[in-house]
Amino acid sequence: MANNTNKSNTFKSSGRGKGKSETKKSFLKDRKFHLAFGFFLLITAIFLFIAFLSYLFTGKADQSVVEAVGQDGLKVLGLEARNWLGLMGALSAHFFIFKWFGLATFFIPPLLFLSGFKIVFKKTLVPLTRAFVFSVFFMFWLSLLLGYFSLDTMDLTSWSFLSGGVGFELSVLFHSILGKGTFLFLVFALLVFLIYFFNITSLFSFSSKSGPANASLTDPTLANTPKTPPTDEQETVDGQKELESWTVKNIEKPEDAEVSDKLKLDVTPSSSEVDPSPVNEPEFSINEEVIEEKVGDKIENYDPTLDLGSYKYPTLDLLNQHTASKAQVTKDELEQNKDKIIETLINFKIGISSIKATIGPTVTLYEIVPDAGIKISKIKNLEDDIALNLSALGIRIIAPIPGKGTIGIEVPNKNREMVTIRSVLSTDKFMTSDKELPVVLGKTISNEVFVTDLAKMPHLLMAGATGQGKSVGLNVILASLIYKKHPSQLKFVLVDPKKVELTLFNKIERHFLAKIPNSEEAIITDTKSVVNTLNSLCIEMEKRYGLMKDAGCRNLKEYNAKFVNRQLSPEKGHRFLPYIVLVIDELADLMMTAGKAVEGPIARLAHLLPTRYRVKTGVLFPD
Repeated sequence: MANNTNKSNTFKSSGRGKGKSETKKSFLKDRKFHLAFGFFLLITAIFLFIAFLSYLFTGKADQSVVEAVGQDGLKVLGLEARNWLGLMGALSAHFFIFKWFGLATFFIPPLLFLSGFKIVFKKTLVPLTRAFVFSVFFMFWLSLLLGYFSLDTMDLTSWSFLSGGVGFELSVLFHSILGKGTFLFLVFALLVFLIYFFNITSLFSFSSKSGPANASLTDPTLANTPKTPPTDEQETVDGQKELESWTVKNIEKPEDAEVSDKLKLDVTPSSSEVDPSPVNEPEFSINEEVIEEKVGDKIENYDPTLDLGSYKYPTLDLLNQHTASKAQVTKDELEQNKDKIIETLINFKIGISSIKATIGPTVTLYEIVPDAGIKISKIKNLEDDIALNLSALGIRIIAPIPGKGTIGIEVPNKNREMVTIRSVLSTDKFMTSDKELPVVLGKTISNEVFVTDLAKMPHLLMAGATGQGKSVGLNVILASLIYKKHPSQLKFVLVDPKKVELTLFNKIERHFLAKIPNSEEAIITDTKSVVNTLNSLCIEMEKRYGLMKDAGCRNLKEYNAKFVNRQLSPEKGHRFLPYIVLVIDELADLMMTAGKAVEGPIARLAHLLPTRYRVKTGVLFPD
């Protein structure tokens, strides 16, 4: 048994396995491999197309040659083959056309060509996902249709190549079940496919005039409410174009930092296809097609959520249901704290005329009214002394409380109430909030849910000692935005030098996260990538200010409102601008590592957005 234990030490073998894994990973990322595979697809597409086309003229003559494979020599059979591409072309065409899908096989070469073209030239002629869905559907549909008609012919051998073996067998199956009704089924399948694939509701205005063209989508004015999420199961035509066009790129090098000439920030949220190589384009572009839907003679407002109509808002069921315990602050605890506060103030010759307590989830606020002639600064300087006398971890003195003629002393409760995220996100105050970027930060001292607008405080610094809840607060902010905003309205740029704090948000990469296409991870961890990303954001900010200047708007809300109301023309470069929220974890560590390389772009981003706030132990106040 000891021998088995010694043999089970896999430290060295794990290292070897890791090396092989990294070699394989780097091989798959190699651009030379991408080019080789891309050209293989292009050549294969051309080869199959020529072989299929030749089969229409030489298929019958090559039938005996194909059947003799395995019996006679390949050299002899190759000389007898009449296909333009020899024996290999005859075999390929025989299997694809005669054995499988018949004439519908001609959908395969274009699909392979589009894939190879995108890999080699990094350009998309037609969205691959849509091309794949289109080709697969019509391969089966057309082969079944041709097989259905070939059943009525007398000479099945002469016409079986039209439908292929798969189409013929399917037609026999459907004919035995539906009989002549097979044709009605084919018509119905075609209509359903066209409705979903080409969004027939918007093309022919089948939807009601009072609402958006896509009847399953909510009204644009209610797009921010997660109670009525979109329920489409297919994306609109413009949805895929939006997914492939969200990119932020660096055009010029900033003077104070070295930035790659090909730097760009990809804001590609959701996509059902995975590009095997990064898409490098020379300039920044966020290309969105304006969906113009006419109801009568009136053009409806632009709705950015239609570009990703299949997106569904997260539900509260995803959050754990915790039993929240009420704050257990006894009367004795209140009396003891009150006496100790009064005693400390009297020791420093500070008299008070009244004191009252307000119990909150985690802290209790004691409001005092000092005697006349007492300086507020004198009370505020006693913060540490009061904390020592109360044996508290730390207190906060608010002098004076805004809107009141009192001074507040916040003392942590010995038994704190757990405020769950589900309990605050499910409240009507948050659900029905009309704020641009609503964020719920917990409960106030009076047990009311506190919802604020991140758009009105574009700079937020989370400060506090270890264990004070910085990471929890950050997760709550991000979760709040995800629950309220559509991916077309919001993008995140997440920077996590520690590589572990924001890993949870990897799962929203295809919808909300912006990233550099050359990096594998959506969450930025490398210092060099952070610098490049920040410089890209500076350039994007300058461009947005230029667009707002041309539109005569002061902020993003006004600009997007004009664009939604079609008061701005895309032909002049205008587009719908989603909010971009930059989140940097461990900012101090990043500045120590990168120094002025990150300080410069952060300062530029900060100076052009005037309002600044910081958070300390859960309380928000101006810096």
